[in-house]
Parts: sequence; structure tokens; C-alpha cells
Amino acid sequence: MIEIVETDIGTARLTWHRAEDARFVLALSHGAGGGIEARDLQALARVLPQHGVTVVLVEQPWRVAGRKVAPAPKTLDAGWRGIWPALTGMGLPVIAGGRSAGARVACRTATELGARAVLALSFPLHPPGKPEKSRVDELLGAGVPTLVVQGGNDPFGRPEEFPGSFESSGAPDSPGSSQGGFELVQVPGADHGLAVPKRSPLTQEEALKVVTDGVVRWVVSLG
Repeated sequence: MIEIVETDIGTARLTWHRAEDARFVLALSHGAGGGIEARDLQALARVLPQHGVTVVLVEQPWRVAGRKVAPAPKTLDAGWRGIWPALTGMGLPVIAGGRSAGARVACRTATELGARAVLALSFPLHPPGKPEKSRVDELLGAGVPTLVVQGGNDPFGRPEEFPGSFESSGAPDSPGSSQGGFELVQVPGADHGLAVPKRSPLTQEEALKVVTDGVVRWVVSLG
């Protein structure tokens, strides 16, 4: 189901993937360079409803308007605030999430909006090649349980660059690692788009299963 929501900065679009007997709503926004067609967002929208989680794919107003360049962070945050009442209408706890820039928005606004938790896909810890420009404060400042799903070869921040030492392989039977108030699941060999190279021991389908399995385990842990 598609829902149009008017915000102070323009029209947003929500695509609902509903679960029967849902326990949570998981809202996922896209990054600055793509839309809700991203492979990880689509995989989660397919799988999570089978586990009692309604997934909402959120298109920010700039994307709906057909612009090619994302606006400033404060404008992205305003768009996210504008769609939040539509997410809470079911009376269920809402997990705020997104990929890349969308993950940053979810972290920055989680406490303010009363999110139950944050799912950060491909969190851009720093611009490529500029580790000194860290955004770790945004991640640690979420103030709620947070799961990071990160590609092993993400130029915006490899798993070992996050606070603490993460050794999780992201294998289906691995619980992930926990440091500094958040957990991290690594997708071995994956890039910022969570794509794996042809030489990877994982197929793309297997890599996406690492993502969905890790998120399912984490959501179950939320109660």
C-alpha cells in the first residue's frame, strides 16, 4: 500500500509492507544517492513481515520531487519528523531506520521522536578516505538500541573502524558484536551498497540473507 504524506518541506511517499499480528513497525529511508529500490531495503521488506514486523519504505520529499541531490541534514530531519505521525498511527513501537544518509537521520532523531530502536544500514562513519571526519557521535547519540549492518569493504567505514573491535562474520548463526551501546553485523566483502564482488565466497543472495537474518535476530531480541 502506498500512502502520501504532506510534510513542511514537501510530499513524502510511504510504501507499506504489512505483517499479520505485527509487533513492530520498521521505517526505512533511502540514502542520498538512491531510492527505496536498494537491494537491502527490498530484501527487508520481503522478509521482515513474515516475522511480525510491518516494514515501511520511506521516500523523502526531495526524492519524490525528482531532485537528484539530497538537501542539507536539517532538511532531511524535517522530512523524517513530518512522516513520523503516520508511522505511529498503528499504536505499535516504531523502529527508525535507513541506509547511509537515512541511517544518520534515524540516529539523529531517534530519542526526540520516541523510536524504540534504530537500524542503521551502511552507516557512513566518515567520507571515503577521510576517517578524521568521523560521524561516530551521531551513531552513539541515538540513545536507543541500535543495530549497524556494515559491508566488510565499505569505504565509508569498515567494521573494524567502528568503536571497539568487531569480529562478527555476519554468518547466519553468529549473534553479531556489541560495543559502545550498539551491535554490528558484518557482511563479508560487501561495499557501501552491500554488494559483494564476483570473487566473494558469498553470492549476492547469501549476502542479503546475512542482512535479513541479522536483523530478524536483533528484532526478536527487542521483545
